[in-house]
Amino acid sequence: MATGLDGRGGRGGRGSKGGGTGGEGGTATARTPGPYGQKPGGQDGVGQNASLVMLLALGLLLGALSGLVMLPAAQHLRSLQTGERVQATLHTGGSCMIGHCRVAFEADGRAVVADLPVGSGGGKESVGAPVAVRYQPDDPRTVAREADTGGGGALVLAVISGGAALLVLALSAVAAFFMARQRRTERAAILETAGPA
Repeated sequence: MATGLDGRGGRGGRGSKGGGTGGEGGTATARTPGPYGQKPGGQDGVGQNASLVMLLALGLLLGALSGLVMLPAAQHLRSLQTGERVQATLHTGGSCMIGHCRVAFEADGRAVVADLPVGSGGGKESVGAPVAVRYQPDDPRTVAREADTGGGGALVLAVISGGAALLVLALSAVAAFFMARQRRTERAAILETAGPA
């Protein structure tokens, strides 16, 4: 009786061992998710989206610089083509392109110190240098260098920034198209790999 019990117990033990082996085998053959098991557009997609947003923001910023700053400045300079001409001197030097220069001159017998508008040239000239300017007779403080009354650097920057804005926006559209195409390809590959349920 003891031997029979021991024998059955032994077979039971082997059965448990077999069950344990089966468990080990089941664990070993469990599938781990491969690259096709991941959702499309993970971290790479986030990075691509961020780059696209930055590109669009740059294009809009350049467009705003051209249409809202440089183009109105060029129109203002051109409006002074028929102004009163007078010889002035550079009163305050600096970056004339952003409106940090001032000129001194006489208008109707009184001394005037006026700011040159945004888009003006002559930033490399030293203080005291002679400058031919034109001003509005009814408002002598509205003045511009005579050399800039054709539009000056403001017109050049308006054209450059506007062209750059168009180029950046075109690149953004192309990048968005290829990103969408890549995502469709990834989804198709995932569906093909997964197969029918």
